[in-house]
Amino acid sequence: MSKLFSFAFLSLVLVVPYCKAQEVMPLYPDKIPNSRSVTNDELRTANGDVDSLTSNVSIPTLSVFLPPKGLGNGTAVIICPGGGYHVLLTKREGSDAARAFAKMGVTAFVLKYRLPSDKTMLDKSIGPLQDAQQAIKIVRQNAKEWNVDPNKIGILGFSAGGHLAATAGTHFKTAVVENGKGTSLRPDFMLLINPVISFTNKIGHIGSRDNLLGPSPTEEKIKLYSNELQVTAETPPSILIHSDADQVVPVANSMEFYRALKENKVSGELHIYAKGEHGFLTAPSFDEWFGRCIFWMKSMSLI
Repeated sequence: MSKLFSFAFLSLVLVVPYCKAQEVMPLYPDKIPNSRSVTNDELRTANGDVDSLTSNVSIPTLSVFLPPKGLGNGTAVIICPGGGYHVLLTKREGSDAARAFAKMGVTAFVLKYRLPSDKTMLDKSIGPLQDAQQAIKIVRQNAKEWNVDPNKIGILGFSAGGHLAATAGTHFKTAVVENGKGTSLRPDFMLLINPVISFTNKIGHIGSRDNLLGPSPTEEKIKLYSNELQVTAETPPSILIHSDADQVVPVANSMEFYRALKENKVSGELHIYAKGEHGFLTAPSFDEWFGRCIFWMKSMSLI
């Protein structure tokens, strides 16, 4: 048993003794990279629309949701909640989805990634990506302990979490975390739900861009983090789900990423609902869009 997994098991005992199916572990065993020494001001507040919001995240964690014994199929999904790089919807777009995946035999990991802040980070533009790459590295290096196939590790992101997931899937050749073992940081597949993809003025979500890059980013930075412009033939197979009625993140974000996938001959699937607000608060139902994900995963021999 690796030292990392032993530490995770200890965290399970200390943090969540009431739930055998879940572990909560710190994302970094030692010092958090690219981090300033500040007080932990993390706050979780109730919210009538989305259940709860987690803000001021400066200490990232990984929560593990294991399938029932004997049901695991070897596939894993790392989930990145949304929230505009300002807050995290860690329940609605985190643990709720993770439990649904676990019931399907998929080992799920909810990433509580650091929210970009000049107060807590030396370079806030790479902080969330560092955490996503670290999560992929942890899951891949400890695949055996979690009964995961190291070649079936995907990433799912909602809204700004979709931007983070898409960034992980298009920037994996540039390691922004320590990776002495040379572990692959590439997710094997991506599930992008009403994702922020672009930071361009035309279709980008400027609030997410401002939070990650600051209010006056260079054109070079805007292009670098506009993930529809970063797709290559090595980008992982992806499914994108969006609403045509989304008034927060234009559906063009998913359409442009899908177009880039096709131009690079990468397998992709795109579902656009005629109705439904950003975050699918009333439509489509969870079972509807989640069912699309499961069908796609089955078609890709992931389940």
